[in-house]
Amino acid sequence: MHIPHQNSMSKVPAVTLAFWIIKIAATTLGETAGDALSMTMNLGDALGSAIFFVFFLITVAAQVASKNFHPFLYWAVIVATTTTGTTMADFADRSLGIGYVGGSLILFLVLMFVLGLWYICMGSVSVSNITSSKVELFYWVTILFSNTLGTALGDFLADSSGLGYEGGALVFAALLALIAAAYYYTKISRTLLFWMAFILTRPLGATLGDLLTKPHPHGGLDLGRFNSSFVIAIFMIICILITYKRDGHDHKI
Repeated sequence: MHIPHQNSMSKVPAVTLAFWIIKIAATTLGETAGDALSMTMNLGDALGSAIFFVFFLITVAAQVASKNFHPFLYWAVIVATTTTGTTMADFADRSLGIGYVGGSLILFLVLMFVLGLWYICMGSVSVSNITSSKVELFYWVTILFSNTLGTALGDFLADSSGLGYEGGALVFAALLALIAAAYYYTKISRTLLFWMAFILTRPLGATLGDLLTKPHPHGGLDLGRFNSSFVIAIFMIICILITYKRDGHDHKI
């Protein structure tokens, strides 16, 4: 899905195929890295959420303070939202006893509230004109809650529905394919389709991450959380270098 006419002063990347590839990799990394800290290192969801939330605050502060678009900084904030979203959703679902359905419903309502407030304050929730600090803060808060919601949805479909990780990944991939078809063959709002796709790439990444790391008896490939995180991070770095070096006259690495 591509959103044309990206403002040249915007501090977020144009929405192209490369954007979605890196986004799915970032969401998968968020799942594997989040679980590595909270589960493999036995820090727990609460402490893991606190650590990743501090990481999110540091990176988003640097992003908002920056005067230009810097690809590695931008994607660092995305990874921060996905790792934070992973541990926050797990904490709400498991530690607070809300469950996947309850957690997903609460997060959906919060996300709708943030989008509504953004629209009321700024008159639009479009991502093609992120040029002011106020709009950018709305953008990042929306992304944080959309990624947290995506984690809860992914866990619900993979763990509670009986579809498993492969089935969950296929369902979310099929939904994204439908959104892509709607983009090319209908006149549905591009902004609406963007946010739908953005939310759904998170549970796709969550199920892919679980597929890579969960033990064989639980339907996973048992590749390990740290090993998977390392490989995905390298893949992301390569994609960012290829994508933005090619467009280096417009964006600073």
